[in-house]
Amino acid sequence: MKPLKIGISIGDMNGIGPEVVLKTFMNSQMLKLCTPVIYGSSKVLAYHKNTFTDLHIKIINLQDSARANDGKINVVNCWKDNVNIDLGKPTKAGGELAQIALEKAVLDLKEEKIDALVTAPINKAAMQSAGFKHTGHTEYLQAQLDGHSLMLMVSDQIKIGLATNHHPIKDVAPLITRELVLEKIFILNKILKQDFGYDKPLIAVLGLNPHAGDDGAIGQEDKKIIRPAVEAAKKKGVLVNGPFPADGFFGSGEYKKYDVVLAMYHDQGLIPFKLLSFGEGVNFTGGLKYVRTSPDHGTAYDIAGKNMANPASFRKAIYAAIDIVRSRKRYLDDHANPIVKRTSKMKEFAHDDDVPQS
Repeated sequence: MKPLKIGISIGDMNGIGPEVVLKTFMNSQMLKLCTPVIYGSSKVLAYHKNTFTDLHIKIINLQDSARANDGKINVVNCWKDNVNIDLGKPTKAGGELAQIALEKAVLDLKEEKIDALVTAPINKAAMQSAGFKHTGHTEYLQAQLDGHSLMLMVSDQIKIGLATNHHPIKDVAPLITRELVLEKIFILNKILKQDFGYDKPLIAVLGLNPHAGDDGAIGQEDKKIIRPAVEAAKKKGVLVNGPFPADGFFGSGEYKKYDVVLAMYHDQGLIPFKLLSFGEGVNFTGGLKYVRTSPDHGTAYDIAGKNMANPASFRKAIYAAIDIVRSRKRYLDDHANPIVKRTSKMKEFAHDDDVPQS
């Protein structure tokens, strides 16, 4: 099977992103699984490489990702000027260059020069100081790519999707509508079937308020918004239950009975996810036409340049991107023109030998 071409945006050059990228592909076995195309700068990568190894890592410089070499580490140089790397510090330059690399990688993804995108961590404040108009990767990709996005955290232990992403807590409750919750349930159902191979995924939905509102005693959202959305999804054939009180749901281990959990806001989902899976999880932007994953950690400025960064989550993000692309292709192939496919298969068995002779 031909290796997929995986685009990688370098992220914040002052954080651990370049280090985990290089550590991932120092293992030659990874180059058999995919062809990496790193969007950033070979000079920045060389600088980071020298902070943790003396080994020679051959990097192929490209002008066009379409010319990527299998079995090699390919780099699309997104800027030519020399830059000052300030390890462990958020800087405007770091934000600007991370944005340039991300924009180039997404453009190539839209033009299908790469099969999927894996993003190294960015610093949101640094990006916004450089003019980035979005609160994070997820929101930027939603604006650039076709579809309705859903942030899905994935690990071997659990999958947790978010109804809302990067919003202040004070803004969350007004965003929770019946339409939003229903839409996210449908997206999750499709993602698990299309991208993860589940036949009949079982979905759990968390409540917004403590004790899932306690039947209206602690807020009305769970009773009047979330529960009706769950019931509406059930009527459409989705296997879904809730809303569940979040604390008891995780504390009792109830989450183990479900294929995926829909949380109402960022920390409600990310805290249990990272307690169970930190360093081994993957962030997947589901619901879009193209596949994007990332590690479950940030820039980790405190350990940048100290040869302490663990590449496990980034490596998992690469694996996930490969698996999702292939799973989606199989799903779409299997569900494309099923009547035509069935007729074609029937014809395969209609040989002359099968026709009774008069």
